[in-house]
Amino acid sequence: EPVEFEGFPACYAASTACEAPCDRVILYLHGGGYTAGGLDYAKGFGALLASQTRLRVFCAAYRLAPEHPFPAAQEDALTAYRFLLDQGYAPSRIAVVGESAGGGLSFSLVMRLRDEGLPLPACVVAISPWTDLTLSGTSYQSNAQRDPTLLREVLEQCAAAYAPGREREAYVSPVYGDVAGFPPCLLFAGSDEILLSDSVMFRRKLTHAHVRSTLVVERGMWHVY
Repeated sequence: EPVEFEGFPACYAASTACEAPCDRVILYLHGGGYTAGGLDYAKGFGALLASQTRLRVFCAAYRLAPEHPFPAAQEDALTAYRFLLDQGYAPSRIAVVGESAGGGLSFSLVMRLRDEGLPLPACVVAISPWTDLTLSGTSYQSNAQRDPTLLREVLEQCAAAYAPGREREAYVSPVYGDVAGFPPCLLFAGSDEILLSDSVMFRRKLTHAHVRSTLVVERGMWHVY
């Protein structure tokens, strides 16, 4: 079900097996290093989420860098979340789900919602989230020869396109932000991906802030396995 916003397209992916009263929804934010992806990509992943969870999934194809650098992606994610609230979904019935850059954007969105005093979603699920655009984690070196999907050089280019000179800002790299008051978070990562440190470091922040969280690291697996 297509939904058009002023700056970006979106759609619902709805399960035919949705269990009444069908009052729960997932806001899904796709990956792609903030420079790639789109609605077709999001619909594919969103449809899978809808089928597996039997929930409605709202796929937001936020604007991409370098044409639309930070904070465009965060602004669009906020617009999508506000839209769901306006549609009558209770915050406690909304889950935010993202993978890769979309995982980092999910945490950035929650940070923005909290800072602006807006109601927070029930939970966040982040799959191989990119939470540190400074690429400071040890896994960028230790897993460089094991990761079959990502290259540090490519991520450096994506970071430079998305937020040049602002990589340490909390809304860009949530690992440098305050996570107090976050809803429960579930993180997935592969043991062989160069972004593993991003999940480990962010989970550590959540733990120190007394936020309920779980990190699942699948052995021998890669980015967004």
